[in-house]
Amino acid sequence: MPFSELFDNEFKQRNRGHFSAIVRVAFADGKISPEEQDFLDKIASTLQISEDEYKEILADPWKHPINPPYLYTQRLERLYDLARMVHVDHHLGDQQEVMLTRMGLALGFTPGNVNYIVRKALSLVDKKVDLDTFLFEMENMNK
Repeated sequence: MPFSELFDNEFKQRNRGHFSAIVRVAFADGKISPEEQDFLDKIASTLQISEDEYKEILADPWKHPINPPYLYTQRLERLYDLARMVHVDHHLGDQQEVMLTRMGLALGFTPGNVNYIVRKALSLVDKKVDLDTFLFEMENMNK
C-alpha cells in the first residue's frame, strides 16, 4: 500500500469519526429536525462522507470512534461544528448540553475546564459568530 493511501485512509477515518460525533449530538433529543438534517447534509459533503457511509453512520453513529484532533485550533473548529448543531433549533435541553460536554471531553478538553469552554462556545454560537471570530474569542477568552 502506497504511503499516500495510508494518509488518505486516516483522513477519511478521522472525518467519519467527526461526522459520527455530530450525528450523536443531532440524535441527543431523539430525533433529527429538518434544520439539523440540512446541516448534516452540508457537513457530510464538506467532510467527503459518501452516501453509503452517511447511511451507515445515521443507522449507528456510536459505531465510529471519535478521534480527537491533535491541535487546539482543530479541536475548537470541531467544537464550533458541534455547538452549532446543538444550537440549531434555538432550544437547548439539558440532554443536549450534557452531550456537548461529553463531546468536548472526547475532543480532549479537560474535565476542569470543559464546562467553561462549552458555555463560552454556546454563547458565541448564540451570537451567530463566524468560525474566525469563534476561534479568536475561544483562544483569547482568558486574556
